[in-house]
This record gives sequence, structure tokens and C-alpha cells, in this order.
Amino acid sequence: MNSYDYSGQVAVITGGCNGIGAAIASRLVHSGARVAIWDMDITDVEVKIRDLPADEVSLVTVDVSDPDQVDAAVTATLSAFDKIDVLINSAGIAGPTSTVIDYPAEMWRKVQAVNLDGTFYCCKSVLPGMIEHGYGRVVNVASIAGKEGNPNASAYSASKAAVIALTKSLAKELALHDIAVNCITPATAQTRILEQVTQEFIDYMRSKIPRERFVTVEEIASMVLWMASSENSFTTGAAFDLSGGRATY
Repeated sequence: MNSYDYSGQVAVITGGCNGIGAAIASRLVHSGARVAIWDMDITDVEVKIRDLPADEVSLVTVDVSDPDQVDAAVTATLSAFDKIDVLINSAGIAGPTSTVIDYPAEMWRKVQAVNLDGTFYCCKSVLPGMIEHGYGRVVNVASIAGKEGNPNASAYSASKAAVIALTKSLAKELALHDIAVNCITPATAQTRILEQVTQEFIDYMRSKIPRERFVTVEEIASMVLWMASSENSFTTGAAFDLSGGRATY
């Protein structure tokens, strides 16, 4: 297990009560960081989060698709921890399994609102403080679907492709501020997001992975821990593959 020194740093993790976000939050706290977890439901928390020291973790209720709530979450986090050094945009939804022709328009908008707009709002609200302090690390959780496009998951695929592009644009804008902005493009992980799709779709996703299994949240956290550390002092605007061999570029 890799280890990095996050002593004195403050990290914000959206969607951090469960799944990928929870795995990252746990690793960051054990590496010395104080962590603000932003989530829509802070009462439904994985054991690994409940067991973290209370003085090292702040739970903030926020819907990332609402810019006013995001701004309020930044204010609450700064009140608790004074600064934000790391931003992990992990909140996301899958949306229904459906063809483009039959995809409900309201669900298309909801998926974009959470996955893409939420990432944009969090970056927009957190980054001014990073620029002021001359340091920051941002990791956006995209998906292999954003590279390849999954059938019957057009809204999710489109939102994650947009997150990749947003990452690259933002990285270029911030390159001279010692703020690294990167994203990950994992294959499917065994998390609660799978509850939103059919078993047929889950089986299809697994069949696309040459390693013949889903990525674990711990494997994702290991990669993110380096990406969000001060040791990542040069790489920015990159999409890090966690696809088990599926990605072709």
C-alpha cells in the first residue's frame, strides 16, 4: 500500500460517504489529512468513515448540482479547517439503462447536473482559495465510459467525457499556480452505483474488462493518493487509466 504525507493538508471529497469517495477519504485521513466529506446524505455512511477520528473529519450535507449549496459547503469547510488543499470530485450517478431514443429527457439533465455540473461548480467554488495560496490538487472521477461510450448509458458516458475535457481545460488554465488537475477513468467498480443499472448491463461491463473483474475502490484510492499529493509536482491535465486493460487509448 502506497503512503504519502498529507500532514497539515485539508481535502474535500464529494460523494465521500460511500464507495470510491469513502475509500479515498479513509486513506487520506490515515495519511495525515483532515477531510471534509460532502454528500447528499451524511447519515448513510460506510463503517470505514464512521471509524475515523471525529476531529479529523467534517461531514457536510450538499447537493453538488446546486451551486448555492456548493458555495455554502465551501464556507462550512473553511470555517472548520481554514483552507482546502485537495479537491476530489467523486459524487456521481449512473442514470437509467436505456437507448438514446428512449432516454428520459429529465434523467439526461439530472445525470449531467450531478456528474458534470457538480464537478464544475465544486472546481469553480474551491479553486479561488487554491490560487490565493499558490497550491492545490484536483482529481476528478471520470470513467472509461467517457473514453469509449457505453451502449444504453449515453447520459453517463457523455457526462464523463465532458469531465475529461473539463479536466484538461482547467489544467492548462492553472498550470502556473502549482495546481495539478487530473482525472481518473476507471472501469466499473463494485459500488452502490450498480444498484441503478440492470444485471444484464453489469454482466456486459464485466465482460469488457480483460482482467475479468471489476476494479476495487482500494485500487482506485491508491492511484488517487499519489495524484493528489505534493509529489505529483509536474503531471497535470492527464486521464489516468484504471480499466483493467479495457482502454485502447
